[in-house]
Amino acid sequence: MKVLRKGSIAALAAVLLLTLSACSSDEAMESAPAEEAVATNTIVDVAVGNEDFSTLVAALTAADLVTTLQGEGPFTVFAPTNAAFAALPAGVLDALLLPENVATLAKILTYHVVPGMVMAADIKAGDVATVEGSTVKLSLMGGAVMVNKANVVTADIMADNGVVHVIDAVILPKDVKVSSLLKK
Repeated sequence: MKVLRKGSIAALAAVLLLTLSACSSDEAMESAPAEEAVATNTIVDVAVGNEDFSTLVAALTAADLVTTLQGEGPFTVFAPTNAAFAALPAGVLDALLLPENVATLAKILTYHVVPGMVMAADIKAGDVATVEGSTVKLSLMGGAVMVNKANVVTADIMADNGVVHVIDAVILPKDVKVSSLLKK
């Protein structure tokens, strides 16, 4: 009888363990989609996760564009590196980051954004409308993509709400004169 009782207890323990494991698996499976829906990799997350975009992230923050680029999209962003911002004339970046120049900064940054998702392989030469409102000139030179006079140095960095193409220069809308920022 003692053997039967020990066997029954062991069987009951095994059933209980399997039941509890099954319940926890169901709970984990039920909560996984909610976690996936919350966990995203937006264009902003891509920029924040790359040291070469720290100036871009600071500019997006100053221009109050972070929330926009965390939005649904899709967006294609031609993202200038820190070196691209450093190549601006002396004092321009500092001037752009001042509160009184937020509108100009936002204009420049939205000039780097094209609505929709455009992969490098899909780029065709020609003018493309930007979120800012004017157009950028896309061109192909020996298989390399250019935006105005900036080279795409890394293409097709995927985000949940679009794609990022890294460029080696800050591109400016025709009506933005950076020299005027230095006279203020």
